[in-house]
Amino acid sequence: MLTDEGGLEELRRLGARSVPVVSRGNRFVFAQVISDVVEFLELDDMAGPVLSPAELHARYDHVLETAVRLVRQMPDEKLAVQLPDRPRSYRALMHHIFQIPTAYLDLEDSGITLTYESLVTPPPAEMQTSVAIADFGDAVRRRFNTWWERAADEDFARPVPTYFGDTSRHEMFERTVWHSTQHTRQVAALLEQAGIVPDHPLGRDDIRGLPLTDKIWD
Repeated sequence: MLTDEGGLEELRRLGARSVPVVSRGNRFVFAQVISDVVEFLELDDMAGPVLSPAELHARYDHVLETAVRLVRQMPDEKLAVQLPDRPRSYRALMHHIFQIPTAYLDLEDSGITLTYESLVTPPPAEMQTSVAIADFGDAVRRRFNTWWERAADEDFARPVPTYFGDTSRHEMFERTVWHSTQHTRQVAALLEQAGIVPDHPLGRDDIRGLPLTDKIWD
């Protein structure tokens, strides 16, 4: 937990700037790509993406559509509320869902190294309502589908540069999809906590093939 003082001290000792990480002694690896964790722990397991790029596109389009719909349900008076055990507001969480693909698409368009800062860019000051965040999500979804029209037949095996090291384009795509998927599940849970029935939230079929469990929070 980021709010756990011991955990923060351990991150500082290791020299890790972000989570999640997996450590052994004084060594660590960013747990952004499952195959990196498998290699680091010397596990006898195949950990490449299960879903093809085309399947990941179809899954992500559905996830982003769902996220936009759920975000529109969130009452504006809840946006400043902080997540349990996390230094992040509902507003920041919902914006983050769509900032993840924004950072990925910027990587795709420019070839410049994906940075941690690009993933956690906060919502702009003028984005103060759920509708504004959802409208941003709609625009990101359109950009994502436009990108896919030209990328569908391209090579997804080549490496791409990221702050946690080079990884394959396919693995980076998968990571982008599961990252937003997990946060979209969290928004549905927050709506339920607020006494609002989520409108067609993600279900088990929507996480099948992704490195996610039924657990919504860490």
